Amino acid sequence: MGGMQNPLRILIVDSHGQPVRWAALPRAARYYASGKVVTDLGENLFAMSGGYQERSGLRSEFVTSSIVMIRGRHRVPMTHAHVGLTKHRLFARDRNICAYCGGQFIEADLTVEHIVPVSRGGRHEWTNVVTACRSCNTRKGNRRPEEARMPLLFVPYAVCRNEGFILSNRRILADQMAFLQATLPKHSRWAHA
Repeated sequence: MGGMQNPLRILIVDSHGQPVRWAALPRAARYYASGKVVTDLGENLFAMSGGYQERSGLRSEFVTSSIVMIRGRHRVPMTHAHVGLTKHRLFARDRNICAYCGGQFIEADLTVEHIVPVSRGGRHEWTNVVTACRSCNTRKGNRRPEEARMPLLFVPYAVCRNEGFILSNRRILADQMAFLQATLPKHSRWAHA
């Protein structure tokens, strides 16, 4: 498992159902070992083998659910409530669809497109960026969409914290997705995926 590029992650939530973090199996095991786990919420179970017991010679095994609730309420500092803008998260938010032509592309053929170009005062933030194919990005150039006569097919929006959890895990499981989707705002492209 250590050599995998995107290892399985367990969704850790607090006692109020708010996501806390994605955790690898060893970290999830530490929550169980320290008595912090309240209950398992996920539909999927995963096992991890431990060391051998000296007396019996048997190997210990740890089993966890794909969603684990831990004790307490996790208070999110305001600096962490904001979801950082990355190329991968932007493309995932927009479902790899060009905001100008509507085509769906692989990541290698996409660009981060600033609606109001940075050179013209536009900011690098969620509400000023969309996914664009290389051809549309080149055609639009250093102009605003209306100047280039290239209307946007969808409106950009800032993702909420729970949507950020979806966008940051490439190997999200169906039960984890359903859990996170239940709290998304209606405008989210992931609310009814």
